[in-house]
Amino acid sequence: MKYLNNMEAVSQLQPDFMGFIFYDKSSRYFQGEIPSLPETIKKVGVFVDEPFENILVKTNEFKLDLIQLHGHESVEYVKSLLRILVDSANKMPELIKVFSIKDEFDFSQLKPYKDYVSYFLFDTKGKLPGGNGYTFNWGVLNDYPFSTPYFLSGGIGLNETEKIKTFKESPASKYCYSLDVNSKFEINPGVKNISELEKFKYELQH
Repeated sequence: MKYLNNMEAVSQLQPDFMGFIFYDKSSRYFQGEIPSLPETIKKVGVFVDEPFENILVKTNEFKLDLIQLHGHESVEYVKSLLRILVDSANKMPELIKVFSIKDEFDFSQLKPYKDYVSYFLFDTKGKLPGGNGYTFNWGVLNDYPFSTPYFLSGGIGLNETEKIKTFKESPASKYCYSLDVNSKFEINPGVKNISELEKFKYELQH
């Protein structure tokens, strides 16, 4: 019940997206039910090298709007998943493919994916897929060569608000579509600090 109440409180802040992690090795592995959310909030299912059937089941069960692929999914995997999802839902699903960055990155590896995903997501390279709690060198994104919109992720918290404002004024942010926040706003795995999220939203808007 506490988790459900927390999700409802997050939804009242009107984020564009809310993520649900379906990776059973994660401390944030989602089990349970999703409360009724405003139609303006898109539900994102996060998967790591998951069998197609499992993704299809979760997509249908939770009425997911986007699929985030956070593992080592190949281009062939992405193409096959798209076909399966299209055949199932009779519409083109939105896919997010995650790539991890530290101090440098070879953007050419994105080229085979860009015709099959709606967004890229860039987070910090670490031992675990996501939730490492620190930022990467955003200056690397000055060399981003594509027009596919991307999510900026990786250790974003209250201390990064001024850095984000500076980033938004830089050429690197041209195709930055959204910010993805997680571990820096957690009280416990999967449970967010609502007051800090409110403060973060306020500081970015002022």
